[in-house]
Amino acid sequence: MSRMRDRSITRLAGPWLLTLALSLATAGRADEGWGLPELMRELAAVPRAQASFVERRYLQILKQPLELTGTLSYVAPGRLIKHTLTPRPERMTVEGDRLLIEDLAKGRSRTLSLQDYPLVWAFIESFRATLQGDLGALERFYRPQLEGARAGWKLSLEPRERRMAAVVSAIRISGSADRISQIEIEETRGDRSVLTVIEESR
Repeated sequence: MSRMRDRSITRLAGPWLLTLALSLATAGRADEGWGLPELMRELAAVPRAQASFVERRYLQILKQPLELTGTLSYVAPGRLIKHTLTPRPERMTVEGDRLLIEDLAKGRSRTLSLQDYPLVWAFIESFRATLQGDLGALERFYRPQLEGARAGWKLSLEPRERRMAAVVSAIRISGSADRISQIEIEETRGDRSVLTVIEESR
């Protein structure tokens, strides 16, 4: 029961949190000597960020992709917010060891303690480590591989942990210069989501 509960919450909150963490990141500033350590240093230097997004979720149960729009925000050291505007207003906030899920259309909310959902907690902590520029913690959860140069690069993340790998099979982030253009999360069951960052402010 605990494993099924973890998987359910991870499928709900996990992909958007990773999307948030990486869509608010920046790449290196120079081609020479640029690589994963330089990317981590850039992440650590971002105190706050906000971006608009368009996300398309390709679900096997739907003939057409589900499209969501809204805003993403991050405030160091670990406050993450996804505010979905369409097709229905909702907000998810992670702060400390709490996940707040708000159905703004119905005026209902619920708060989850991450300690009760070990898989979700590990997932979220890996995002926080990414935003803090902690490469050691990132490599603890994923096998990261950075390809390309500053003008066009791709960061691939492969989950290390067995239970995480049972939910997410691959994560691919594409960008150029210091901007992320697209993030794709592929799930083991065949579903996937593609998020495009429209604009970003800091």
